[in-house]
Amino acid sequence: MNTADLCDHYGTELRILPGNWQWFGARRRFSGPVVTLYALGCNGEIRQKLAEPGAGRVLVIEAGGDPGALLGDRLGALALANGWAGVLVNGNIRDRHALAELDLGILALGSWPRRSHNREGGKLDVPLLLGGVSIEPGDWLYADEDGVLLAREELDPPKR
Repeated sequence: MNTADLCDHYGTELRILPGNWQWFGARRRFSGPVVTLYALGCNGEIRQKLAEPGAGRVLVIEAGGDPGALLGDRLGALALANGWAGVLVNGNIRDRHALAELDLGILALGSWPRRSHNREGGKLDVPLLLGGVSIEPGDWLYADEDGVLLAREELDPPKR
């Protein structure tokens, strides 16, 4: 679904996620129910979650201000193999050339060559606040090159 059409049809029911999002995956449009993770610069829970069946879900990760890359080629391939629709990182990724080959929606603020810590310490399925916008586990995320939208439930496509 096109985010501009969704905005026209649903108006203020939608939340627009502000940010200078950059595309890193080959898929330039994705949507799905949200799984949240406050990562605190650690990627232990990211690997754990992406190893589960994604079933078309979207993992939304808050880096907690840590510059270390939270997603690289191996985790991206794991997400794709397990059926995740996409990953949005409020932080950095790495291996951008390898990620560009994956048919996976990947949005992040930037890239950074050093990875994050390989330890646990993050919090799964917690409310996040990104750019002043609340994101709850189970929200629906819709992303394309026009922007990122959030809804409390899955939306029907607008009729033209």
